[in-house]
Amino acid sequence: MRGSVSWLLYLCILILVGGIFIGKSRAVSVTPDEARQLRDEVEEMFFHAFNGYMKHAFPRDELKPLSCDGEDTLGGYALTLIDSLDTLALLGDKERFAFSVEWLGKNLRFDINKTVSVFETTIRVLGGLLSAHLIASDYATGMRIPSYDNQLLHLAEDLAYRLLPAFDTPTGIPFGSVNLLDGVDENESKITSTAGGGTLTLEFGILSRLTNNPVFEQVTKNAVRGLWACRSKINLVGAHINVFTGEWTQKDAGIGTSIDSFYEYLLKAFLLFGDEEHLFMFQEAYGAVMRYLFTDPWYVEVNMDSAAIVWPLFNSLQAFWPGLQVLAGDVDPAIRTHAAFYSVWKRYGFTPEGFNLATLSVQQGQKSYPLRPELAESTYWLYKATRDTRYLDVGRDIVSSLQYGARCPCGYCHITDVEDHKREDHMESFFLAETVKYLWLLFDLAVGGDNLVESGPYKYIFSTEGHLLPATPQISLVREHCSYYGAYCRSNNSSLRQELHSPVISRKSEEANGSGVHQGWGPTALLSALPDREASSGSGLVKGLCRGLTHGQKIGVTYFEPQFKTKDVSSVDKREANVASHKSPVVVISSDANPTYVENNNGSLEESSKTEMDNQSAEQ
Repeated sequence: MRGSVSWLLYLCILILVGGIFIGKSRAVSVTPDEARQLRDEVEEMFFHAFNGYMKHAFPRDELKPLSCDGEDTLGGYALTLIDSLDTLALLGDKERFAFSVEWLGKNLRFDINKTVSVFETTIRVLGGLLSAHLIASDYATGMRIPSYDNQLLHLAEDLAYRLLPAFDTPTGIPFGSVNLLDGVDENESKITSTAGGGTLTLEFGILSRLTNNPVFEQVTKNAVRGLWACRSKINLVGAHINVFTGEWTQKDAGIGTSIDSFYEYLLKAFLLFGDEEHLFMFQEAYGAVMRYLFTDPWYVEVNMDSAAIVWPLFNSLQAFWPGLQVLAGDVDPAIRTHAAFYSVWKRYGFTPEGFNLATLSVQQGQKSYPLRPELAESTYWLYKATRDTRYLDVGRDIVSSLQYGARCPCGYCHITDVEDHKREDHMESFFLAETVKYLWLLFDLAVGGDNLVESGPYKYIFSTEGHLLPATPQISLVREHCSYYGAYCRSNNSSLRQELHSPVISRKSEEANGSGVHQGWGPTALLSALPDREASSGSGLVKGLCRGLTHGQKIGVTYFEPQFKTKDVSSVDKREANVASHKSPVVVISSDANPTYVENNNGSLEESSKTEMDNQSAEQ
């Protein structure tokens, strides 16, 4: 059976990915002028849907774009407006952004008898409020609202307190739902998804830093630790778990549905907060995924204990993975996997929720496309990493599909069946929070990237809902109580010297050599050992270099090649087709050069010659 599945996967690669290269040779690549037109078209798409929501659905949660009506889908508190706030800011619409922030500050309340998803409420509502607060309260963003007085932060804190009862479980893994007025219902299910319990650290961690209340961050870290403690002997996690016993109720391990953003937040919690514990977990988890789930260029679902294939299935949520690989510095497999995923889009005009790799057909019961952003997200990250115009071509195709297949009178509709493109009268809030945001960033980057993310005052991490989370000193360096280089470092300890312990990662790190890729978080190799921390002397303010900053926090990256090793388990298929230890390639970084990658035989990357880079720039 395993041999036949592998053969079918190989055939699938030849048919689907081969079609990409044929199509690529015939298509005319996006020019800079066309990229500018596409950026403006995406902006029009956003306002077509946003204005449709404000006119026909606000203050209900979401828009019904066919009937031009509204519906409450999460909590009945203007969900789409909250989810759209930072996109408004990114597009530079100060008037609508200020109106929206002021309206929410005056009218939004969470003392309501509503049972809500902890996961969805955190990533959409809590994340939306925090991102907008950080933009509206900061002059450096260019979107400061003079009358703003932390109203969104107070709302975010109130909401988080109402979510806290969900974390009161023996494992620390939260219940999936909670009532905003009464807490967890006595009949609430004890089963939750891995993504639902492990994708809360960024939003709650930021709130802890902004309110100086560690409880929010602590409960979400405990949830991640609880999930990781229940991993299998080969470092895989399942899809659903009992939050009281820690027993897995669904042992299918994958990178898509019910698990996806668990992996995402392991890496991003390190990138944003410098939390090396999350880095360690990500390294082990990523190594297991690449060993047991990766059937180049696809990813399958396997039993978390035996690694036996359960589903040879591509599901649309997997499409975020190449973008995460770019952030981790593993660009080469990201390129191949993205091409495979895009081949499914090309075949149907959209990505279905499920595509069977054995039968090369849409999975029954998974034929819809609910305006998901994941393929656009990875397309943006790969263009940012490589500046290869093929990703602009992908973006153009996505825009065309949305415009001709999903555009409705008042917004954009779900596609209920990717084979006949029948439309459904519903528009998820994440269409405005993520899908159009990543498409706009893609094309704006192609014409200069003069926006808050690419040219703003901070490096930004995107939440799993696409919200902009800035790596400000207040957020990234709160434990050191200090700002950037040569700033004043504050110590809360009255002693003359306070020693802070930092675990040592026993791997060689390389200093930045000033060559390679653009500024920003990605692409970056998995970050390496932290330098010794040194607190400021005395209390009060002492001028000097704050030793708590890591190299990665100073310039956005550091380098090393982690060796992923898997424990020997006799019942596990070793998958000799994949390398026994997977290496993340070293990505070299600079602020003034486009990235160029040349892979060595040993899996590392070498910098291309200056002539090659110049030639590529001329072609673009």
